[in-house]
Amino acid sequence: MKHTLLIMIMALSFYTGMAQNTIIGTVTNAEDGTPLSQVSIYFPELEKGTATNTNGSFEIINIPNGNFELVISSLGFETFEQKMAISSHTGPLQIVLVPSAIEMEEIIVSTPFHKLQSENVMKVERADIKELKGNGAITLSEGISNIAGVESITTGVGIGKPVIRGLSANRVLVYAQGVRLENQQFGSEHGLGINDAGLESVEVIKGPASLLYGSDAMGGVLYFNPEKFAQPNNTEGDVNLNYFTNTQGLGANAGIKTSTDKLKFLLRGSYASHIDYKTGDGERLTNSRFNEYDLKTGMGYQSSTIKTELRYNFNSTELGIPEEIGVQEKDRDPELPYQQIDNHILSSKTGIYFNNSSLNVSLGYIMNKRKEFEEEHDHGEEGEEEHEEEVHEEGPALDMNLSTFSYSAEYHLPELGKFETIIGVQGMHQTNSNFGEEVLIPNAKTNDIGVLATSHVHFEKRNGLQLGLRYDHRNISSEEPMKLTSEILDRSFNSFNAALGYKLELFNKVTTRINFATGFRAPNLAELTSDGTHEGTNRYEIGDPDLNHEKNFQTDISLEYTNKHIEFFVNGFYNNINDYIFIQPNGEIIDEADVFAYVQEDAKLYGGEIGFHLHPHPIDWLHYNSSFETVIGKRKNDEYLPLIPANKLVNTIRVEGDGRSTWLSEEYAFITLRSIFEQNKVDEFETPSDNYNLVDLGLGGSFMFNKQPIELRLSANNIFDKTYISHLSRLKTDLIPNIGRNISMAVSIPF
Repeated sequence: MKHTLLIMIMALSFYTGMAQNTIIGTVTNAEDGTPLSQVSIYFPELEKGTATNTNGSFEIINIPNGNFELVISSLGFETFEQKMAISSHTGPLQIVLVPSAIEMEEIIVSTPFHKLQSENVMKVERADIKELKGNGAITLSEGISNIAGVESITTGVGIGKPVIRGLSANRVLVYAQGVRLENQQFGSEHGLGINDAGLESVEVIKGPASLLYGSDAMGGVLYFNPEKFAQPNNTEGDVNLNYFTNTQGLGANAGIKTSTDKLKFLLRGSYASHIDYKTGDGERLTNSRFNEYDLKTGMGYQSSTIKTELRYNFNSTELGIPEEIGVQEKDRDPELPYQQIDNHILSSKTGIYFNNSSLNVSLGYIMNKRKEFEEEHDHGEEGEEEHEEEVHEEGPALDMNLSTFSYSAEYHLPELGKFETIIGVQGMHQTNSNFGEEVLIPNAKTNDIGVLATSHVHFEKRNGLQLGLRYDHRNISSEEPMKLTSEILDRSFNSFNAALGYKLELFNKVTTRINFATGFRAPNLAELTSDGTHEGTNRYEIGDPDLNHEKNFQTDISLEYTNKHIEFFVNGFYNNINDYIFIQPNGEIIDEADVFAYVQEDAKLYGGEIGFHLHPHPIDWLHYNSSFETVIGKRKNDEYLPLIPANKLVNTIRVEGDGRSTWLSEEYAFITLRSIFEQNKVDEFETPSDNYNLVDLGLGGSFMFNKQPIELRLSANNIFDKTYISHLSRLKTDLIPNIGRNISMAVSIPF
């Protein structure tokens, strides 16, 4: 921490008198030379931009000297991207955009060099949160499962844990507000822990990202981008309302943001409430209800010398833990057992710009408070009525606080010929504390530090090479003896990791990427120290304090073809994991619960995704999307790994407005067929899952009412009310179906 502050102070003292520049220009249509309005002009590294006016003109002030990526994008045109040398001699820009039916590209910020996806050496999937919600998703976890290669382990509809290519829990790292999210994510009944309100997009890195993010990123990264601040000298806001028929779900969020040339501020609050969900059989899953409150706020300052922002997110959720289809009621307050989770995220991000180089520093503090209230306590021979009173008086059986301070500092060196290079340091200090009578994991501390260096080498025709090396050290120590061994836990884990990738334009419009990367994951506290009944999973769990850290090597290959009206891609991967840690029953029973023990064995996962997008000429308003994903996971003894998602084929036909309507804009309609195949490649303690098909519909658009724009969205998921059980449902062993037909209605009102 002291070193980080010292670096910032030194950088600020160096940069007090740096030059500032104003960039002006115009954007026109390549076909007829007409000016284009509302075109996005953006410097991603500076996180600074504007939009063209009705004359196609733009102006951006307070730009420092240096080489920066400029991205200019507008719907219906090819995205323009170019590295620019900015100085006091930079003249007016004349930008010409070429019409295209292909959706405009976005900058990828989860990789260090902030490139368009077409330029990235590493394949990263990006999706707009608004689009995911437009598909009728109740929660963020459900929404991201619409991304090829991403699934969710669910407990009802309120609890969902992301799965990337068959890996989940601590093997998938989640970033929010630019800092790693820590919320006891190892637990299978613990959800994502963030709300979609105030999020702009999600980026998915599939495969080892330990070079960039350290331990826990060996399976991939979910990187959630918060909503941007308002453009300079603008104030804007919106109100959003949602209703879901199946859960009688109510959702509302409202936000406002304002900016001057240098100062920025935003605030957003949201609320959601759902009753027990109804299956395709017409029965409600008792205690699958949940309530959520969320507050996000942020403030920022930006000049030609420095940009800095401070963000805060408070999320409070009450989640029922469903166990059976019992009493049919429509109460919104969870019954016992249930979870009460409060999550505080405080983060800061600062960028300091020198001539042709920059320093970025991110700091984060997360406080996760998790409480579980249970039905059964040992009270002796008391009456049932008195017993029920004491359950509520006693408070939570499980009460854990997890506090995490994280830091990251990256220095972008001046470019040397074709080389862009970044060196950095990352780390965290984490404390777990128990206050309830049930102790799943002991009071403990985790300290983590890693140093890295990575370079991007630019060749002709947008070909590129990216390579890097990283070293990590992690120490985990308990503050009291473990129940397992009556000894203090004190383990250290060290790892070197490397990555190498190459992007090549094989032919015109044909691009291939090949990436090799290693990753690692230190065992978590639950895997090392568990010795007790976990009510959330209804099993007795036993850890192993001698577990080794996991180490993997993955190869990724992708091939893409893109022209004006057709896009096609195929991704393949092979992931070899040494000392893979998993939990399995050992045949014993303790306290009337089956005993599950953590063990490890070498494993391998392989598979990939295939996608196709057609928008034929001249009917550019018609879109046909198809994607297929598959993954197979095996242990060294050739038995299958547990919780591997079933193969899935998704076909969507979507129509979009041509912009000619005088009363409706941004109109769309879609129909989707999701085909989930039989999953019979299962662990010996799992049961196979049947195949099923689900059909979804949706439509929406914007219109003016009394000079006020209003956006309406209507979607219907599982419209035929199919009764099915997902292979990744934790309720599968009890033969409890997933959610039935659900119609959602959403209204958004900007102001």
